[in-house]
Amino acid sequence: MEAIVVGGGIVGSATAYHLARAGVDVALFDRADEGRATDAGAGILSPATSSNADSEPWFRFAVDAVDYYEELDADLRAAGVGETGYAVPGLLQVAVDDAEARAFDEALAVIRDRQERMGEPEENVELDPETARERCPVVGEPTRALWNPNGARVDGRVFSAALREAGERAGLTVREADVTGLRVESGTARGVVADGERVDAEAVVVAGGAWSPEFADDLGYEIPVEPMRGQILHLDTDRDTAGWPVVTGTRSLYAVPWSSGRVAVGATYEEGSGYVPHSTVEGVHEVLGDALEVFPGLADAAVGEIRVGLRPGSADGLPVCGPVPGVEGAYLATGHGPTGLQAGPYSGRQVARLVRGEPVETGMGAFSPARFVD
Repeated sequence: MEAIVVGGGIVGSATAYHLARAGVDVALFDRADEGRATDAGAGILSPATSSNADSEPWFRFAVDAVDYYEELDADLRAAGVGETGYAVPGLLQVAVDDAEARAFDEALAVIRDRQERMGEPEENVELDPETARERCPVVGEPTRALWNPNGARVDGRVFSAALREAGERAGLTVREADVTGLRVESGTARGVVADGERVDAEAVVVAGGAWSPEFADDLGYEIPVEPMRGQILHLDTDRDTAGWPVVTGTRSLYAVPWSSGRVAVGATYEEGSGYVPHSTVEGVHEVLGDALEVFPGLADAAVGEIRVGLRPGSADGLPVCGPVPGVEGAYLATGHGPTGLQAGPYSGRQVARLVRGEPVETGMGAFSPARFVD
């Protein structure tokens, strides 16, 4: 092979897809770990309303990444893929009490400061409470509301499958296999060992999410990523949710509507959780308690499914994407934390360009693995 990608989440699938589209002989190896972040994430795509984007490089990258979704979605559909799980229903950010109103004002100040300094975003509009409830009838009595018509969502499972399907149509080889080691000889990546089989390649991309550090010894590089557990509940209602927007609160709370009355609410952010992809009483209690305060109209909903994802959190909160220091032909594409669905496809596109020896289209210097080398 010319290239091997290890890991079939949205970042790995996107990397493999873009390599295949460029004519690279590439294989994707995936063991489909339980608790993969892609399979559990809510998929909110709205850096414009994010108040916790302290890193300017991350914010600019996230804006480009979300803008890229429309182009990529069109490319996938043109390739013959059916459903992608991508939609733009808009996003409503609300505060429902005085404490949340203060947090709302603080978040709005960050958003407006960023707009003045960077010229983005321009689309946020404050709404009166009545209009906000018209947009999403299960919301309580909001004291403040902010509307972003460009807020989008994506189903990570569906979109990743679409990337792999389109990639296969372009020549991608997809294998369900356990990569137990990377082969590095004289400072150069030579391939992998998968299910006991040696597979040669000129380049290897590690996109194993929270499991990426398994290859640290092979690379001679301490991959600064660890799992952060997130619990998300999928609720079933008898309401018509098709026209609802994504709704976020001022805490780590959101409701993402899907078709057929399904609404995802979440999420917990659990550092130090280890590789334990199961729900907890405490986590479920936290999510449901917060959800009922902001979305009392969901009180009669049925709990349909609990999803648990182990997000790959990096040591400094930024993605770890780029060449591995000291190993020719080895690349990392991991460390996106809770923003993997937001930035993953665009990250994959940039890493694929690096593998092909082409310049990236956006600033990736802040995400380079070399930043962790003394």
